Amino acid sequence: MKLLIRNMVCVRCKMVVKSELDKMGLHYTSVDLGEANIIENITPEQRKRLNEELKKTGLELMDNKDIILTEKIKNIIIELIHFSEEQLKVNLSDYLSEKLNYDYNYLANLFSEMQGITIEKFFIKNKIERVKELILYDDLNITEISYKLNYSSVAHLSNQFKKITGITPSQFKQLKNNRRVNAEIE
Repeated sequence: MKLLIRNMVCVRCKMVVKSELDKMGLHYTSVDLGEANIIENITPEQRKRLNEELKKTGLELMDNKDIILTEKIKNIIIELIHFSEEQLKVNLSDYLSEKLNYDYNYLANLFSEMQGITIEKFFIKNKIERVKELILYDDLNITEISYKLNYSSVAHLSNQFKKITGITPSQFKQLKNNRRVNAEIE
């Protein structure tokens, strides 16, 4: 039985779901972003209890088909940006349409209606969050980050970063370095 879970966006979320399933004695075959496949059929009471426990951590079981589809869009984008090493070879719109077997216009309208933001803006905001993470890790320079996240150029990344955050990637990196220096002084 497949359980669809809202707001499940990271490895920690997977661990929380696995823990709650274990506590309830439910056996799972897989737990991925946005879903868990369990062996048993669960009773309405078990479903309610599991949902209550998940809500305590910001997660939630989903039933509504529009909510489920919107979460799938979010999970595909998050997976693509944060966990995939392969470069996107087609437009995001084509990629989402292919993955979900829906017309992109339908997906875009539904997403905007449900989230109050366009798919493109959600994608860009998540890319910028990933850029911030990579800058903080300090393993890659801006050029390497630009390539890794499939930007057409460093200038494109920098412009988008500044538009979203109000500062350039270099200024963001400098803020990180200043915090590190101030922490060492104290």
